Amino acid sequence: MFGCYAVYVDEKLVLILRQRKDHRSDNGVWLATSFEHHISLKKLFPSMRSIRLLGMNETAWQNIPACAEDFEESVMMACDMVIRNDPRIGKSTVMSRK
Repeated sequence: MFGCYAVYVDEKLVLILRQRKDHRSDNGVWLATSFEHHISLKKLFPSMRSIRLLGMNETAWQNIPACAEDFEESVMMACDMVIRNDPRIGKSTVMSRK
């Protein structure tokens, strides 16, 4: 996906893994989340921040930067949350039928 690796669980996009030469500050693990979960996730992932290449405004998706001191610990915790089906991580890829 756009030169990155997308991680899905069933029909839910949960993470994007990014390691590219352009916009290196955004390399790391992108969390599929929404604005409403940022405060609670920031408590768990202190290095989490918006994705800079998407502009200056806060982004719904969040990045755990590869250069962060707590990168490995944070990514392992995020993976554990995905395994537990934590509703704060993941975006459905199924279009609702109305």
